[in-house]
Amino acid sequence: MTLVATHPESVRLRAQLKENVVLKHAHARAMAELEPLLSVVDCHKGECLIRQGALDMEQYFLLDGILKRVVANQQGREMILRFADAGAMETSYAAWRLNTPTPYSIMTVTKARVVKLPLPQWVAFLDKHTELKGIFEFEVMHLMSEIMAHTITLHLLDAPGRVSRFMRKHPEFSDRVPQKELASYLNLSAETLSRLRYQGKN
Repeated sequence: MTLVATHPESVRLRAQLKENVVLKHAHARAMAELEPLLSVVDCHKGECLIRQGALDMEQYFLLDGILKRVVANQQGREMILRFADAGAMETSYAAWRLNTPTPYSIMTVTKARVVKLPLPQWVAFLDKHTELKGIFEFEVMHLMSEIMAHTITLHLLDAPGRVSRFMRKHPEFSDRVPQKELASYLNLSAETLSRLRYQGKN
């Protein structure tokens, strides 16, 4: 783990951070203030960044790779809530504000590179930059709204409808997310998903 400021690829990292959904709105002075707090982490596939039930939380900015937000029951059955691609962020901000354990895990689907900082430091930074705070909180609400919409489609749409909606809304993931992970997200068996995707191409 290395700070952005001292990383050998610092120029590239700064350019990638400027493509982030939130940080692209930050002016140069704010980024200069934030940068000393940011650490770079290169992650393996299947690595857990935030564990469900955790109280120590961090803010993540995804530079490369794919992450998933996932919940699991006591029997280990998982439900994937969302996938995140480069330029996205991942956070447990709502849980931190409510002083409750993180209700989901954040894991890598592929090899990934993230930049992180402790959530209390991120919140303190936002409190000094209120315009950026508004953008960040809007993005948090937008993510929650997307997850709710996806959960509703699992109940209202049949299997072909769920696959069609995903391919229409998230074509960037269709060939990059493993079949097993995508099937889990759509609440289908891998075999059913494979059959429906084959039918959709013919």
